[in-house]
Amino acid sequence: MACALGRHHQLRGGPCTAASIRQADGSAAVSVPPPPEPGGVLGRPLRRREDRRLLMGQGRFLDDIAAPPGCLHAVFVRSPHPHARIGGIDSDAARGVAGVVAVLTGRELNALVAPLRMAPPIEGLLPMEMPVLPVEAARLVGDPVALVLAETRIAAEDAAELVQVAWDPLPAIASIAQAKEAAALVDPAVPGNRVSHQVFATQGLDAAFARADRVVETRFGQHRQTHVPMEPRGVLAIWDAGREHLTMRVGTQAPHPYRSAVAARLGLKEFQITVDSPEMGGGFGQKIIPLREDLCLAAASRLLNRPVRWRETRGENLTAAMMAREEIVTTRAAVSADGRLLGLTCAIEADFGAWAFFPANYMARVVAMILPGPYRVKEYGYDVQVWLTNKCPAGPMRAPMAVTSWIMEGTMDAIARELDLDPLDVRRINSIADADLPFITATGERYDALTPRATLDAAADTLGYDALRAQQAQKRETLLGIGLCTVVESTTYGSAFYRSAGIPGSGHEVATVRVEPSGAVIASCGLMGSGQGYETTLAQAAAAGLGAAFDDLVIQIGNSDIAPYGMGSRGSRGAAAGGGALYMAGQRLKAKVLAIAAAMLDLNSADGLDLREGRVLRQVEGAWADTGLTLAQVARTAHLDPLRLPPGMEPGLHTVLAFDPPAMTYTNSTHACAVEIEPATGALRILRYVVAEDSGTRINPLVVEGQTHGATAMGLSGAMMEHAAYGEDGQALAGSFMDYALARAADLPDFTLSHHDTPNPRTPAGIKGMAEGGTMGGIGALMNAVNDALAQTGAHLESQPATPARIWAALQAAKDKA
Repeated sequence: MACALGRHHQLRGGPCTAASIRQADGSAAVSVPPPPEPGGVLGRPLRRREDRRLLMGQGRFLDDIAAPPGCLHAVFVRSPHPHARIGGIDSDAARGVAGVVAVLTGRELNALVAPLRMAPPIEGLLPMEMPVLPVEAARLVGDPVALVLAETRIAAEDAAELVQVAWDPLPAIASIAQAKEAAALVDPAVPGNRVSHQVFATQGLDAAFARADRVVETRFGQHRQTHVPMEPRGVLAIWDAGREHLTMRVGTQAPHPYRSAVAARLGLKEFQITVDSPEMGGGFGQKIIPLREDLCLAAASRLLNRPVRWRETRGENLTAAMMAREEIVTTRAAVSADGRLLGLTCAIEADFGAWAFFPANYMARVVAMILPGPYRVKEYGYDVQVWLTNKCPAGPMRAPMAVTSWIMEGTMDAIARELDLDPLDVRRINSIADADLPFITATGERYDALTPRATLDAAADTLGYDALRAQQAQKRETLLGIGLCTVVESTTYGSAFYRSAGIPGSGHEVATVRVEPSGAVIASCGLMGSGQGYETTLAQAAAAGLGAAFDDLVIQIGNSDIAPYGMGSRGSRGAAAGGGALYMAGQRLKAKVLAIAAAMLDLNSADGLDLREGRVLRQVEGAWADTGLTLAQVARTAHLDPLRLPPGMEPGLHTVLAFDPPAMTYTNSTHACAVEIEPATGALRILRYVVAEDSGTRINPLVVEGQTHGATAMGLSGAMMEHAAYGEDGQALAGSFMDYALARAADLPDFTLSHHDTPNPRTPAGIKGMAEGGTMGGIGALMNAVNDALAQTGAHLESQPATPARIWAALQAAKDKA
């Protein structure tokens, strides 16, 4: 979820001209300003401002905030069973531990916190309701059922072990197959355990399959993963009884929606809550909304009128925070003899876990909507089913649509194998070309300024595709595999997208920019960073829009009392929504600055004036000349000498701008990798890895490069080794890093990156966003390379992770079959 800006267009004739666009849903036009002159702060590879304090150990994370006087420490009592009735909770022994102040259960806390009801009006989606703590039954291992509060963390931990729960184990559902067949229900309100079902098909789909030369069916299984942020979750809740005000110090990606949710659940008004987000050691989607522990602490602080803090353990984070990714997908491709894709269907079954923090159809339906990716698929249909199981609830994780690219690209490889064609040729013949743009997909999504054919060719050439194919044909002791994966990544998620998907919500972002009398510039928006470098990249966007010097501008984010209400950081929207809003706000304020400057220079209008690096320039005989006037001088006049302002102009220099981006903005990239497999052991090694990407206009190339590296590493780690495994009895099997493996530096290759950027014509400065495509591409390229290697033996791995043990088992199965 990062920022990506950087390709420039020459601006001639004045600083404030704008293009007018119409939203994808046909709503009112939005004025989108063009990029500034080349050579400015936009696109400059500046080092991140944040890094100095972080590298010196002077960051301010939640644990760096000293506990207020009287602060209590919280520990949760959690279910050891995947499914069990709660017969009763005996806390007498726990209350007797020295320092214990309270033991609260669902019966006390549910009276203070309203249940979360997830029931958007979507056809085929059943409503679900979740109390802040369960009273009748726990639905997963790690389900919180009681809260212990004590003067010290040690006392709270000791007391939590003494809380006695009368468990009555119930049958547990640990897989989609069990959910379909079991008489037991995860949620009594969801008959048959299927919580969501949606279907879609174009009118000509059946005809496309009827005229196909071949129908190729392929199956994909993506395994359950979890976010594993470097810093687990935590909360410090402080209730001020005198002011009737709650302060939540918490790492959250979306401070304002988080505040609104807490206010609604606790029956407070939003002005009674301040959300203050300090430094955050990673989020990846796990820290967007208030989860149950957050709400318990807020209610406990209010009930006891004392500050309360909680720090999640790594085991809690791995088993009970939130998970993602578990899907089973089958595609059927109708193709001609030369590999042209005539029609496509996909059937998706997703494991949603036990409770609903988000609409149950959300992630799986987005996968289905964007599945055709970079290919000309006119006839398309999907069937999406979401099932409940006794597992940790599902939610968005960096690239919640991550499986999409592997499904589509794996299908292209299957077509090539079935027809004995080269996988690269099959992709080229089906790829969307420049002449196809703007392209409307079968599901109604609009592609602007995409370059999938260009990135495909660039990645293949850089990888040395032809030479590797020649090597692969030679006799070798190891298996050589080549994987290609072209990604079309969805970003921005404007309000029109949510409406078309039937999901309540807004995709707009709000920015404020103000110039103080000294010329210092303070800018803000509703995002919150968790490692993306927002203090740098957002400052570049605002400075570029205004024409201020980068060092004179600061970004203030993360505090709901300071920043304007925005939708937060998620879905790679930071650049197009947040950066775009700041850029446009800067442009708006720049117009006022230049109007004041014109008056100060005794000019009739601001035509021919511009503000760059904090200095007012004037165009004279086709060249820009320094007028000697600075932003600081203009600001001093605006604030302290308002009688010198043009007639009717308000004093001061400040602006607020709200921007609702296009329904969806898309960016693209192609990942290509070569792998080597040792047949005797299944050991996997990545030999070479290439990424060719089109990130649109890049704010900061260094940050874009870092985001691509990090996202790709996350995708590769997930595809190779991460697995939030459960036993057939529903027991969580990955409660520590001994069981949940993460890729280390030595497990990952060097990345070769190239850029083929095209600005988007419908977003400010051509911004696209790009921080989740690396995860999608890493998964698809790795799995396709593994299966390309295994295909030489007749083996195939249809589900992740591609561990040596699973690769070896696939090789043995192929050998036995042969």
